[in-house]
This record gives sequence, C-alpha cells and structure tokens, in this order.
Amino acid sequence: MLTPRLAIVLLPAILAGAEYSRPASEPIRVDGNIAVPMRDGVKLYADLYRPSRDGKFPVLVVRTPYGKQREGIHQGLIDFAGRGYAVLVQDVRGRFESDGDWDPFRNEAKDGYDTVEWAAAQPWSNGKVGMQGGSYLGNVQWQAAAQTPPHLVAIFPAVASTSLYHNTWYHGGAFKLALAFGWGVVRNPRRTMYPQNWHIESYAPEEWKYGNIFWRLPLQTLDLASFNAPVAQFRDWIRHESYDNYWKEISVEENMERVKAPAHVHGGWYDLLLGGTLNGYTLARKHAGSPGARNGARMIVGPWGHGPTRKFGDVDFGPTAHRSLWARNLQWFDHHLMGIDTGIGSEPPVEIFYMGVNRWAHHADWPIPGTRYTPLYLASGGNANSARGDGVLGWEKPAGAASDRFTYDPNSPVPTHGGNDCCGAPIPAGPVDQRMVEARADVLVYTGPILQKPLTIAGPVRMKLHAATDGADTDFVVKLVDVHPNGFAMNLAEGILRARYRKSLEKAELLTPNQAYELEIDMRATANVFQAGHRIRIDVTSSNFPQYDRNPNTGEPLGSSAKVRVAQQTIFHTPDRPSHIVLPVVEAP
Repeated sequence: MLTPRLAIVLLPAILAGAEYSRPASEPIRVDGNIAVPMRDGVKLYADLYRPSRDGKFPVLVVRTPYGKQREGIHQGLIDFAGRGYAVLVQDVRGRFESDGDWDPFRNEAKDGYDTVEWAAAQPWSNGKVGMQGGSYLGNVQWQAAAQTPPHLVAIFPAVASTSLYHNTWYHGGAFKLALAFGWGVVRNPRRTMYPQNWHIESYAPEEWKYGNIFWRLPLQTLDLASFNAPVAQFRDWIRHESYDNYWKEISVEENMERVKAPAHVHGGWYDLLLGGTLNGYTLARKHAGSPGARNGARMIVGPWGHGPTRKFGDVDFGPTAHRSLWARNLQWFDHHLMGIDTGIGSEPPVEIFYMGVNRWAHHADWPIPGTRYTPLYLASGGNANSARGDGVLGWEKPAGAASDRFTYDPNSPVPTHGGNDCCGAPIPAGPVDQRMVEARADVLVYTGPILQKPLTIAGPVRMKLHAATDGADTDFVVKLVDVHPNGFAMNLAEGILRARYRKSLEKAELLTPNQAYELEIDMRATANVFQAGHRIRIDVTSSNFPQYDRNPNTGEPLGSSAKVRVAQQTIFHTPDRPSHIVLPVVEAP
C-alpha cells in the first residue's frame, strides 16, 4: 500500500503569449498517490492538482505510461488548476506507482472509463469530466470515449492513434521497426522506463546499438538483442501482422459510433500518427454517437512532427508556424467544461497549415469540400533510376518506354531520410533534403516540368502503382517531393505497401512472380503550395529502413525470415498501365 504524500500548496503560473488566454486566479494544492480502484480490484495511483479552496470543479483526467512525476509534466497541470480545474494525473496500469500488469494499450478502455466515472463522483468534482494529453495519452482518451462513460464531456487527443494497427505499428502492412523496437522494447514489462538514447551512446556495447540491432534476423527475436528475456508486446505486434481481432479489439475506428463526447484532434503533417489525427476527425464527424460529438469535432494540423514547433527537419516554417497547444486545450475545455464563450464553437471545424506559403487557413470540413482529385502520371525513356535518370511527370497518360526497372537488395536498403516518424530509434524525421537518397540507382525518380504558376494541394494523397516483382512478396515505397529552384528536394508525403496486402490488410495473398499488379498506396495527406519555379517529383523504391523493416522478399510470415533474397522490380507506365499519383488540388488559401 502506498502512503499518500503530503498535500502541497502552489501558486499558479501565468500563461503568456498564447492565442487564447485567461488569467490564473486560484492558489492550488496537490494531493499525491490517491488510489483509484478499477472494476477488477486493481488500484491505479494518481496525483490531484486542484484549487486549494473547498468547492466542486470540472475535472481533467490525464492518464500516462511515462510517470505522473515525469519531468516537464507539472507546469501544465498547475496552470489548469490555477484556472479552476481539478486535474487528475494517473499512472496507467502496471506503470510506475500503479498496480497491475503492463500490457500497452490493452487495458486503457476499461481503466479509462472507470477513472472518469470515479473522478466524476468525488466531492471535489462537479460531475463534468474532460480528458487531455497527447500520443499514448491521446489514445487512452479515444479508448475511454469509445466506452461511452456518462460523465465524459469532451476530449482533446493530440497526436493520437485511432487504430494501433493502421496508424501506429503498421502502415500498408509494413512493420514500423524503429518505433516498435525503440518504443516497445525500451518500455519492457519492468515498471520503469529505460532511456531511449542508451542504444546510441558511445559507452553502449556494440551489439546494443541501433545501427547493429536492426540488421539482426529473424525479427521475432530482436528483443533479445537488449534483454535476456522476451518482451511480450513486441512479439505480439510481430505475430499479428494482419489486421485481425487482436487489433480490432482496441481500435476506436471500429467503435466510433459509441463516442458521444466531442473531440478536438491536433497533429502534424510529419507526425507518425497523422493517420490517427485525420481519421479521428473524419470518423467522428460522420459516425460519432451524438449530434454534439459530430458537429463539435475540431481539427488542427500544422507543419510539425509529434508536437508544435517552428522549425522541423531542414525547414523553418516561419514565426506563425508554432502554436500553443496548451492554450488551445484551455480554449477547448473552457468552452465545454466551464461554459465560457471562447469563440471555438463558432470557428470552422478545420484549421490547417499550408507549407510552401507558410499560411494557416480554416476550412468547413476535411477533406476540403470541392477538392479536385487530379492524376499526375509517371513516364520515362526506360531509365528513371536516380535523379540523373530520365523519369518525368505529366498530366496526360504516359507515352514512351513501357517500364522502369530497379534492383532491391535487402542487404543494402534505402535509408530512412525524413518523413513521418517519431519516438523510437533516433532517425531523421520531417522535411529533409531527399537528394541523398535520390542519387541511388534503386530509387526511381520522376520529375515534372518547372511550374509556371502555383499549384495548391491539401488532402489525402494516393498512388496507383502498376508494378511487378520476381518473387512472392516485396514492398513498394513512394514519396511526394517539392523540388525548389535551388535543388532542395522537400519530401511532403510518403507511403508504403507490403504487396501481399494489396487486396486487404486483413489477409495476406502472395504474388505470382513477374505478374503486373495495380497497387494502391496510402500516402496519408499533406497541404502544400508548389510555387512557380518549383517542380513536382515522385520517388519510387522498395525500402525505407529502419523506419520500416526490410521485406526479405521471401514471402515468409513477418519476423520468421532468417535470410533475404534480392528482388528485381518493374514499374509500368503505359496507357494501359498508367502509374500515377492522385493529388488533392484545391484553391489557394
């Protein structure tokens, strides 16, 4: 039994420089290690930040696997409490001070429901509860909301997944290796959290360094590279490589009709969980279980990774790019829990940042009404290998050579260089100059003519790729790139497809060698203005390592291959097999 810590009285901090602000006026107190009972008898421990006076207050619940005493977490909680909220921050099951066994994501729905309803019944609560936080702390909100707790009024899941399969551990059937190992194995069944940088420090044993670990085969025993015992969740994620019941049981996207509290999602064009941000909004808007949740859904997407910033990767997006996430939270909860007219209820529901012009714009919905989905076709003289090749793009169906070919060798994969990543192994993320990878012969590069006037896109991006391989399975990777007049090649969107999942992510079907297939590759989404003088570019290859595991080209189940084979790849671009990207063209912001 943990002993409650002494209550601490703190003076509230004043938030400065925010888009929305309301002065703090309440001295606060902190009560530590409050036991919150779950329905199965397990106790989860929480700290409570609230005004020091007696009274009943709206409650914000924050549930975290990273430790409720984690450095940097306290200031936001103090700021909320100083503005009249009771804030309950809780270690999730099996983490730090909470009892029970740690099984990532799988207990959060019921535990979240129980915590919300317990908080609503406390003497310091007025019965109105919201949930707040980002990443894992955002997914737990979605999972609790899908249990329909009666006292949950609103949630704010920032940079959060809505389907752990589709927008966390897999994309297009390919396994997110760097994240799964660098996040999942580090957070092993022990109660503490090991530092993620221990695999890159100079003092780390060579066999522990990421640069060596990720090459080990088979993947299903990769956890033993750092620990002498299996890490259950890592092995579960590999074993369930298809979208099966293991994933459906914890997918909010399967249960959006049960979400009755309005949600404000918040994400970045380069965040690894961008799919969860976009799907969370669109599915809530269409399928949430109450008019308030459907009409009240809100979304902001900026030029960020896993949190707001001005500069990300190689690009400085200007002084307006950074936005105060805390201030937006306050505006949202003041509206829903305090009943204050903050203006958020009358805003258009979607606000996005357009790269290329560094400008914010509001829209009536997402995808943007009136979007023109426009095909842009690949073509070449048969030698599109690297940026020095003859690959081109055009608005008309292609003429010229029928195909391009390249060799994919899993022992020499294309390295991850920017894109949608975070939170696992330290690899370059965000908008990063692609010329390094575009110099490789195993990357097909298709570049359009110099634009004479700007072209604006905003919305989901899809690739229709006609391709063949000489084996039973392989991967295809596609990037959309904005080429600046000085040659800087800025990646905008990316996607991958494990070809055996071309028909369905629920069931694998191996390929017939050398047979042509039409493959649809989900490249998530972006918003960008291609300026006059710029060029549009598409890169096509078969690896993006270590963000994704190397497809060994053998057709064996994920994680079981102890060897790899070299694959010969063919990309077709003829009038009958017109490989093309579909761009969401919109009016300029």
